[in-house]
Amino acid sequence: MFRSIVPVLLLFGLGASPLQAQTTPDPYRSARPTAEADFAAWLAAFRPKALAEGVSTATLDRELAGLVLNARVIAFDRSQPDDSRPQSVPLFADYLARRLTADRIGQGQQMLAENRPMLAEIVARYGVPAPVILGIWGMETSYGSYTGDFDIVRSLASLAFDGRREVLFTRELIGALKMIDRGVITRPRLVGSWAGATGNPQFLPTTYLDHAADGNGDGRADIWENRADTAASIASYLKAEGWRAGGDWAIRVAVPPGFDRERVRNLVPARECARVLAKHSRWIPVAEWRLLGLAPLDGRRFPGDDVLATLVEPDGPGRGAYLTFGNYRALLGYNCSNFYALSVGLLADAIAAPPPGPAAVDTAPAGGRLRIDP
Repeated sequence: MFRSIVPVLLLFGLGASPLQAQTTPDPYRSARPTAEADFAAWLAAFRPKALAEGVSTATLDRELAGLVLNARVIAFDRSQPDDSRPQSVPLFADYLARRLTADRIGQGQQMLAENRPMLAEIVARYGVPAPVILGIWGMETSYGSYTGDFDIVRSLASLAFDGRREVLFTRELIGALKMIDRGVITRPRLVGSWAGATGNPQFLPTTYLDHAADGNGDGRADIWENRADTAASIASYLKAEGWRAGGDWAIRVAVPPGFDRERVRNLVPARECARVLAKHSRWIPVAEWRLLGLAPLDGRRFPGDDVLATLVEPDGPGRGAYLTFGNYRALLGYNCSNFYALSVGLLADAIAAPPPGPAAVDTAPAGGRLRIDP
């Protein structure tokens, strides 16, 4: 995601509304004659686990009654890439071109202009720049224009029953039931992606329970309809993932011809996000990167010589390179994908670009300006 958020590569599918899913024939139900019986048995075994986690009997009686398997979401999950079969290698340039669009940038700039006072308060509270908050929001749901229409409870139950990632989806199903049990949201409104992510920032249920924040002071954290709560929740999550106010996250660099990449190769495997971080060099101070011949592009300057950075070339040597800093890891915490983290940063940079006319109000944290290079 991925620790907490389903990866951006897990794209939405089109599905029936929660009410339709319960009252009309489902063309995607499994063809296996025993599937529904097996699913019913799984739900029966799941029930005491949810009770032990504090979900009420009343909620379980109401939300699990009549629940039927959604084989469509299982098909989506099984179609995700894995290491067992060869996959075509996508290029970051192609990925970015489909996401860093003029429309998405323009909407983000409009959101920034319309919500400056609110965003300034959230920046002061969490230290995450407003353009980065909007970069996440824009990449996840195009600022709420499409948040998904799958019944989250049914999707998570189906995925947990399937067993490919049973521990993850069982935990998230319990989280979704807790949200309903606590009156956070009703079942008909708890909709989202086929993989269980919901709301403007596409939080999984446990992510909501751990990190959703009240941005407007009304005592609720409404990530479905409220802009302040959405922005505060994104900032809350990034701060928890280690975002440091005033710190850089990445800078685009030129790598000299004949650069010896073995010299900077990371020899210590990462414990989390391992496949993604395997594409990064070891941590090296900026002063040493300078001595190795790397140079910042686009008229930017390196941060201080003692700042640690890793080199990542998302499309391979000679096809674009970035030095990434500590805050980049917070973006990976939101979604463990170099393509995603770079795209969020580049969208944030485009949103932050000053428009023609009077200077814009500074919505970066007091520690320093947002620095993100294309």
